[in-house]
Amino acid sequence: MTQPATALAATRSKRQAMWRGLLGRCPACNEGRVFARYLKVADQCETCGLELSGHQADDAPPYFTIFIVGHIIIPVALIVERAYQPPLFVHAGIFCVLSVIVTLISLPMVKGAVVGLQWALRMHGFSETDPVHVETRER
Repeated sequence: MTQPATALAATRSKRQAMWRGLLGRCPACNEGRVFARYLKVADQCETCGLELSGHQADDAPPYFTIFIVGHIIIPVALIVERAYQPPLFVHAGIFCVLSVIVTLISLPMVKGAVVGLQWALRMHGFSETDPVHVETRER
């Protein structure tokens, strides 16, 4: 029996899908991995078979990552400046390296969350015709 579109939309939690994507897990089953490599989204989930290749994250993950990293690094840099007043080259060395590290850690997390949100909202490749997993719906 086919469910109405409103019932299908209710079965996909945006928060849960984004959290699963943030952790690098399939937004549908939470078992498979979203990424085949560092930032390469897998074509499909190896566990449930969800087709992931249709996502269109585009520039959203880098934009959000820059926003997040800026809000982490700038206050820390200001606190270090007020507390210790190190020379400029120390600031440059520490915070350039720290910015790169935080960016490399957070970028796949943000991209996974964006892919999860797209799945939950049935955007782009995750249309209304995507199969809804029966075992997930019955829990």
